[in-house]
Amino acid sequence: MAFKSLLVCSECDLLLREQPLDSGNMAICPRCGHVLHRYQPEGLQRSLVFALTAAILFVISNAFPIVGLTSQGLESSTSLLGMVGSLFRDDMTLVAILVFATTFLMPALVIGALIYLLLPLRLGYLPPRMAAVFRVMHLSKPWAMVEVFMLGLIITISKLNALATVLPEVALWSFVCLMFALTAAAANFDPQTFWDQVEKLE
Repeated sequence: MAFKSLLVCSECDLLLREQPLDSGNMAICPRCGHVLHRYQPEGLQRSLVFALTAAILFVISNAFPIVGLTSQGLESSTSLLGMVGSLFRDDMTLVAILVFATTFLMPALVIGALIYLLLPLRLGYLPPRMAAVFRVMHLSKPWAMVEVFMLGLIITISKLNALATVLPEVALWSFVCLMFALTAAAANFDPQTFWDQVEKLE
């Protein structure tokens, strides 16, 4: 049996023979029910489009203020990196590192890795050190917590409304769109389809 025709379930380690799938169909592990992969011929292209969109939104989200506060005639606003800096200055170093890693560094790695892997593939060639970048993306995905950050931000805004006037800024809406774009990019990226495309170019 050729190794390339084998699939390993990432949940229960069951070894399976790969079967051809029609567009939109899924390969499911018979032991634990985990989805092994979903055959989406156009999925990688959609993933690239969403990743490029996420990259633009990521820049906007970090270049502009998230919210503005008005209280007793005083106005202030801050960006994500400004919030991280404030946490550092307030001696909350561990919290600052966690916020920076989960809402800036890891999403940036996931977006950058998707574009690095998919754009050259779309143009018909393979990027160098592809396996290493794929591994970085795989390890970074669980830590890219933009949606958790948004949930915490919404709760914070609702509490601050009792103390000051909170004005949503450009970056807040950009973060909302980024959350959906990043989720869509990850959902359309099927590793099995990706490596099948890589094999065709080798």
